[in-house]
Amino acid sequence: MTIIKQKVTPCLWFDTEAEEAAKFYCSVFKDSNLGKISRYTEAGRDVHHKPAGSVMVVEFEIEGQTFTALNGGPNFKFNEAISLQVRCETQSEVDYFWSKLTQGGQEGPCGWLKDKYGVSWQIVPAAIPKMMTDPDSRKSERVMNAFLKMKKLDIAAIERAYEGTP
Repeated sequence: MTIIKQKVTPCLWFDTEAEEAAKFYCSVFKDSNLGKISRYTEAGRDVHHKPAGSVMVVEFEIEGQTFTALNGGPNFKFNEAISLQVRCETQSEVDYFWSKLTQGGQEGPCGWLKDKYGVSWQIVPAAIPKMMTDPDSRKSERVMNAFLKMKKLDIAAIERAYEGTP
């Protein structure tokens, strides 16, 4: 009997890099682990076109969140319509995740980046949601104006904007 740990599991579609990507993500996040790996068989080869024995699906877990990575072929590519958010308590956390996940990838605006596999991430200071919902709309406006000018987010600069200090 299988015990379901979570009801909804994101599945990330890769061409052939599912295992490599899962191992990379597990190396970036300290509380992570690689799970089961299933492999293609001859069954359905006329549909999947993958050699028997090659990796089909890799299960992995990051910070208690289970993911699957699928080697589904080149038909679909990642885009910014889906991103993974990493909430960070400190600037050193922001710096760590930014440097690890941009290796071979690319920086984007407002704390967004694409990793070397094309997956979009948002590296977000944990205080931003509170700042952006402050009843004083001037504060949230200053915060937005500050981070719209940034790639990697600078917590101290965002906090100064929130407080209205230079």
